[in-house]
Amino acid sequence: MPTYNSLISRDASNDPLVPEPVSATIIQELPTQSVLLQRARQVPMSTKTSRMPALDVLPMAYFVGGDTGLKQTSAQDWKNVDLIVEEIAAIVPIPEAYLDDAQIPIWNEVRPRMTEAIGAVLDGAALFGVNKPSTWPTAIYQGAVAAGNTVVSGTGDDVAVDIANVGEKLSLDGYAINGFASRPGFTWRLNTLRSSQGAPIYQPNLQGGLGGNLYGYNLSEVTNGAWDASEAELIMGDWSKAMVGMRQDISFKMFTEGVISDDDGKVVLNLMQQDSVAMRVVMRVAYATANPVTRLNTNSATRYPFGALQASTAAS
Repeated sequence: MPTYNSLISRDASNDPLVPEPVSATIIQELPTQSVLLQRARQVPMSTKTSRMPALDVLPMAYFVGGDTGLKQTSAQDWKNVDLIVEEIAAIVPIPEAYLDDAQIPIWNEVRPRMTEAIGAVLDGAALFGVNKPSTWPTAIYQGAVAAGNTVVSGTGDDVAVDIANVGEKLSLDGYAINGFASRPGFTWRLNTLRSSQGAPIYQPNLQGGLGGNLYGYNLSEVTNGAWDASEAELIMGDWSKAMVGMRQDISFKMFTEGVISDDDGKVVLNLMQQDSVAMRVVMRVAYATANPVTRLNTNSATRYPFGALQASTAAS
């Protein structure tokens, strides 16, 4: 249900809180809050819609019959991948009296949480289809399921075998894995894995950076709340085939006048009349996944650049 009457107020659950936020700082923070922006290819956009060609038909070659045989013709074709911009936004209002009495700069506390919320919405829509705009294509997890690029966790001898089996499916589609994304806490499960010689299979990042290393590829846990652990434990694939169209980076704007209304037009908060300040955050972004044809699989219905290790509950 849409929410229009939430605000930061003087109660036990909301104490202290944000001089003017700097947009450049937010733009730097967002990739740490969104696995999609860490992994996917970012495409600058100057309009609401954009089209990018993806290879759809491969050329063929043939043997020539004899010295004077006729050479056959072949074709190569492309199809468009549509990037359509949608807006992600939120408004946080705070009474002026509360701001005046706060012991710390409130907006500095609000800003990173709003950034995290934007990242969670983007990841949830692109990875699992949560509240996905109808103009965006199938989410990554659902695309992997439709193509058959999944293995249920616990099917093999251990989770490492399950992950390798998903990787094989992607290889048979003609795609190379270049990274993993997982549910929160999955790296601790991986820390228990050992090769037959007793060597750790998973190498965590001991320098405190993002993620660790699994089978030679980077792994990041999705900790912004967007991950659906009831569906998948791990998503892997060629992340260069996932595209994020950047029409407008995150922008923040402060308001001291204006009204906030609900879906029915009813005024919920009048900033001037009720002595309140509101911060509005807006990001305009597009998402799409390219599924170009490969020599190993020319059937787009069974070919997809991502795979998933499904949770056992997803198969039940």
